Amino acid sequence: MNDETRNNSTSCIRVKIPSVHVELKPGDLIEIFRSCYQHWAIYVGDGKVVHLAPPCEHPLDGVASVLAALSDRAFVKKDWLEDVVRKDRYRVNNKHDETHPPLPVSKIVRWAEELVGREMPYNLTSHNCEHFVMELRYGVAMSDQVTEAIAMGTVGVMGVAAAVIRSMAQRRKHQKE
Repeated sequence: MNDETRNNSTSCIRVKIPSVHVELKPGDLIEIFRSCYQHWAIYVGDGKVVHLAPPCEHPLDGVASVLAALSDRAFVKKDWLEDVVRKDRYRVNNKHDETHPPLPVSKIVRWAEELVGREMPYNLTSHNCEHFVMELRYGVAMSDQVTEAIAMGTVGVMGVAAAVIRSMAQRRKHQKE
């Protein structure tokens, strides 16, 4: 990385992304904003992240997200943060720290490192990259993307149902007139 400053005493790294400095600490959750979803990784130090990725020869291709959705397996990979992020925006998002105490950093990093190279089950709704990193940090697999998508789907279904009922009621009203 050209724009990084290392702090060896704390194993932190500063990454420069167009005028934004983010200080990363081992164990931090990294939320990467792809075009239609968020990819998640966990920072393990020295500019590297561990993440769950689909099995494909070129994981940096845009095809990776399509393969992930279609696959029932994925691999735990350790890559340079800049390679995983590419040109997308990202942020540190330890969003559940107030409700779920994080595991000790040494345990998070050790566990993440031990899983590198392993094949894991993958399911968009129950075993995705967000579930994976949340379990590493908090000991609990969870995905707000899935919860929000289900909620939006439920709202959408309810909206469609309401529209259908309204339409049927209007037809009955017009038939009586």
